[in-house]
Amino acid sequence: MLVTNRDLLRAARRGKYAVGAFNINNMEFLQAITGAAEELSSPVIIAISEGAIKYAGFANVVGMVHLAAKERAAPISLHLDHGKDMETIAACIEGGFTSVMIDGSALPFEENVAVTKKVVEMAASKGVSVEGELGKLAGIEDNVSVAERDAALTDPAQAEEFVRRTGVDALAIAVGTSHGAYKFKGEPKLALDRIGDIAGRVPCLLVLHGASGVKRENVEIANRFGASIKGAKGVPDDAIVEAIDRGIAKVNIDTDMRIAFTAYVRKALAEKPEEIDPRKILGPGRDAIREVVKEKIRLFRSEGKAK
Repeated sequence: MLVTNRDLLRAARRGKYAVGAFNINNMEFLQAITGAAEELSSPVIIAISEGAIKYAGFANVVGMVHLAAKERAAPISLHLDHGKDMETIAACIEGGFTSVMIDGSALPFEENVAVTKKVVEMAASKGVSVEGELGKLAGIEDNVSVAERDAALTDPAQAEEFVRRTGVDALAIAVGTSHGAYKFKGEPKLALDRIGDIAGRVPCLLVLHGASGVKRENVEIANRFGASIKGAKGVPDDAIVEAIDRGIAKVNIDTDMRIAFTAYVRKALAEKPEEIDPRKILGPGRDAIREVVKEKIRLFRSEGKAK
């Protein structure tokens, strides 16, 4: 069942849980995510970056997700993640996405307001929900790259003004997380108190990006079979739970799935070097992603919330 982020996140906030937004890159990712959602009766957001659209093809991406949504009882939203190109955003609004993100976080505040408001106006006639971003997350992931020195936490007063002037349905905020597998050099330092402050000032739903936990077991398996993911560190589970308790309604996950997929594909190739059937090579990666998504659904408390 295809729905908008707006519908999913409003229900999440009322129910004091969060909905996971899981990035896909190919069919195996989509199968894993929607399979986990169906098994645990949870809503999910299928997030697709501009890079993934370029890799897989716009029509292929939309077609796969729409078909999966028809086949599954679980509510599924199709969301553009970190949209920066206005032509791509417009194509998504017109072409079957139910939600888009306009990432103007690298722009000066007034420019961010202007471009975000424009996207909100573009999306209104199609009933597409819009996510904006204020503040800067450090790290590298797909087409997002911000140096640590340029990262900036979201200012609550500025967030209030931003939401009032743009009319966004959801706002991605920066509270100290980062993109990629290397989120912290030392102990995690998250400004979680800022979430409650912002939630008390804005009527829209709040989003946490850069929230992967970087599961040690999967990192070790990947490294054992030839990867080099050293010093990777993610967001602790208890911090995610506290973030949800303070007002986060959408949690973005990408790196955890990438690591799991890489780990188990590498393992399959190493253990059976004679194997040439791609289904037997990619299948273990797909199954590993499914387990990651199930863990996140339970962590976000969205299990059983599909109805």
